[in-house]
Amino acid sequence: MSHEVENMFSVKETPWHGLGQVIQNAPSIEEILKLAGLDWTVSKRPLYLADGTEVSNNALVRDSDNSVLGYAGKRYKPLQNAEALEFFKPFHDSGLCNFQTAGSLRMGQKIWILAALNQPEMEIVKGDVVRKYLMLSNGHDGITGIRVGFTPIRVVCANTLAMAHNSADSKLIRVFHSSQTVQNLDLLRDSINAANSSFEATAEQYRAMAKTGINAGDVEKYVDLVFYNGKSAQTDREILAREKLTAEINQLFVAGHGQDVQGVRGTMWGLYNGVTQYLSYNQGRTQDTRMDSLWFGDNRVVNQRAFDSAMSFVAA
Repeated sequence: MSHEVENMFSVKETPWHGLGQVIQNAPSIEEILKLAGLDWTVSKRPLYLADGTEVSNNALVRDSDNSVLGYAGKRYKPLQNAEALEFFKPFHDSGLCNFQTAGSLRMGQKIWILAALNQPEMEIVKGDVVRKYLMLSNGHDGITGIRVGFTPIRVVCANTLAMAHNSADSKLIRVFHSSQTVQNLDLLRDSINAANSSFEATAEQYRAMAKTGINAGDVEKYVDLVFYNGKSAQTDREILAREKLTAEINQLFVAGHGQDVQGVRGTMWGLYNGVTQYLSYNQGRTQDTRMDSLWFGDNRVVNQRAFDSAMSFVAA
């Protein structure tokens, strides 16, 4: 296990092959915490100066091993891992979802729970489907907030995709740590139930990408938009780096996962998935650092920009 992922389980094939414990059947809600290595709690503990004076912030400490995960103010209230899991209970108990993966990153500073929704998959072109997932992520570092929302994953390659940026229902919903955190998550259930229509709206946009043909020049333009916000390279080094990245994306566009599905190669859908494959599997040093960046860091923004830029080609 590499240094970013601390503990993790996954059911059969997952977006991060080779990481964590693989099990064959979806676990029950009672099994999740142990399987994912999340069977621990976090407490706030006071901090003192050398002279004994208490300072305004508290340390966030994992009770199982007394490791310090971060620091936060007096009003901060940790959302315990068991409480986070309770959010899924109505969905799971009613048969609306099955757990697919959960775990922790950076020695417990960040945790996630991902469940597949038991609803029809979205077919973009014949034989190319996208599954609907519900995700909760949380930070115990005093910085990372709680996010709940939908995540589409393309089955043929397990790429994590973005949803329509202009749909308020589809965005990950941020919840701040406070004494009302658990109650706020209860209120979010209604919003998330209503947001399923955003999946279908986004699928229509994926299908529009699949109907939009592109050429070699479009690949360079798209890479500039997604990774450089359309800014021009200023130095020889920047030019070479951009040419290398464009060549790598172009290779994924031609021969990446799922490009052999009829109706994908040569389309904006194919190019968009070349970028999502790059973000999911190629960029960075290891699978777990990619995972951290794609869900919590810079690549989450890049992934959304890839979707938005693709739609700008569709609209042109």
